[in-house]
Amino acid sequence: MPNITQHNNCFSTSPQLSITEVAEIAALGYKTIINNRPDGEGGPEQPTSAQIEQAAQAHGLHYVYLPVISGSMTDDNVQQMAGLLADMPQPVLAFCRSGTRSTNLYNRAKDLPPPRPSAPVAASHDAPPILSSKRNDIVIVGGGAAGIGVAASLLKRQPSLNITIIEPADSHYYQPAWTLVGGGEFDQLATRRDMAEVIPPGVHWIKAAVCGFDPANNRVHIDSNDPTHNTVEYEYLLVAPGIQLNWNAIPGLVESLGKNGVTSNYHFEHAPYTWRLTQELRSGRAIFTQPPMPIKCAGAPQKAMYLACFEWEKRSVLKNMAVEFDNAGAVLFGVAAYVPALMEYVKRYDATLNFNTNLVEVDGPSRKAWFDAKDAEGNVTRVERSFDMLHAVPPQSAPDFVKASPIANADGWVDVDQFSLQHTRYPNIFGLGDACSSPNAKTAGAARKQVVVVAENLLALRGGRPFPLRYDGYGSCPLTVEKGKIVLAEFGFGGKLLPTFPLDPTVARRTAWILKKDILPHVYWDMMLKGREWLARPVE
Repeated sequence: MPNITQHNNCFSTSPQLSITEVAEIAALGYKTIINNRPDGEGGPEQPTSAQIEQAAQAHGLHYVYLPVISGSMTDDNVQQMAGLLADMPQPVLAFCRSGTRSTNLYNRAKDLPPPRPSAPVAASHDAPPILSSKRNDIVIVGGGAAGIGVAASLLKRQPSLNITIIEPADSHYYQPAWTLVGGGEFDQLATRRDMAEVIPPGVHWIKAAVCGFDPANNRVHIDSNDPTHNTVEYEYLLVAPGIQLNWNAIPGLVESLGKNGVTSNYHFEHAPYTWRLTQELRSGRAIFTQPPMPIKCAGAPQKAMYLACFEWEKRSVLKNMAVEFDNAGAVLFGVAAYVPALMEYVKRYDATLNFNTNLVEVDGPSRKAWFDAKDAEGNVTRVERSFDMLHAVPPQSAPDFVKASPIANADGWVDVDQFSLQHTRYPNIFGLGDACSSPNAKTAGAARKQVVVVAENLLALRGGRPFPLRYDGYGSCPLTVEKGKIVLAEFGFGGKLLPTFPLDPTVARRTAWILKKDILPHVYWDMMLKGREWLARPVE
């Protein structure tokens, strides 16, 4: 039985808990355990925070890791404790090596106001931005997969954190399903939810666009009509604004999209038009394009081709179609191990591959497109092609407000160490998702792994501990080669294969189709965006 000191009906302290004593704590009626002892402070007999957390969750207890270095209690420690006392289910048991630190922390924190409102705060869709009256613990730029995912992951570990998300959009999209929408296999509306619905409870939402960064003064500039409320201050900054799709970089493309046979699965509104065109065409030329790298989901341009060809094959009209894949790059797919399986389908569908060929202009009404084709000597020739269907993918880049900022590298991306995802020059900044400079595939699967790395490394930095996790470059690209079969490409830095399941990953499988179509959407909405990290830790 642990040696518990009860300070009142709501709060108690004890020396170091063992794994077996967690069950006794639950049996005594406690609701929350707060661990104030840093990992690695004692010898091998000291359980890790992760082990205590696992035991606490197994017995239905809330668990918070708030490490306090012996003899070095900070005002931040006290403020965080005040928030926990206000927010966490009671009664609460806090422990450290002897119980003394937890007691002293409680005595300093009990009379302080909590550092944030205990009720969730979120901006409505037409409300002005909500600005904190003080510096935020953590500010997250971006309400996409990476931004929402890391907010949920952080709150799972430390529910008392004061987190603010800056995001101007009303809607959040599950973009990996747009390829299936374009193939007639997924409901377009099921890929969209209100932003307010997916932002974790308790997170502040500033509904505004970011227009600049001032990392020297720990500030983010936002687009606000009120000049007295156009900056947000932070202690730590997570930059996850996603990638910018430069539709206007191809003259004529924006004016042609959604009509004249011009479509794109990279756009929520136009993905259904891909399926409509596929159903309507009985003959003619269908061109599928891929711009220069990097782009998000590098396999998506060719997946659109495979799904369309499968439908034409099924309706016995493929023989009447001239199918082209015009790729600005030099290879079909960046990880060579997957190319043979893809080439089998290229041959099956009799598709023509044109490498080093980049879409540069579109004339929808005349159904013509122009490409810059580069030969082996580097000479570039402008080529005109007519089409009956054009699936166009726009060139992509880091957002303009990132490219023009001090946190960008020479290519415009958030400049991070690829393993820790910490900024190379500003230690209190991390980058994740499509806008960071890490040389991984820009996919939702990559963001799902990066979320865990950033959450744990950030909290370690706050606690004065070494980074516990290294990102391995994991990215996933379910290559949909026909309806009902997928080549599940999973790989890390340098093209190293990182399959999740013990199957040959270079083979097209029905099980991968089920995973992509039926399982991963639930993993995204109900797990990743809610801090439930199924198979999300990088391989160590």
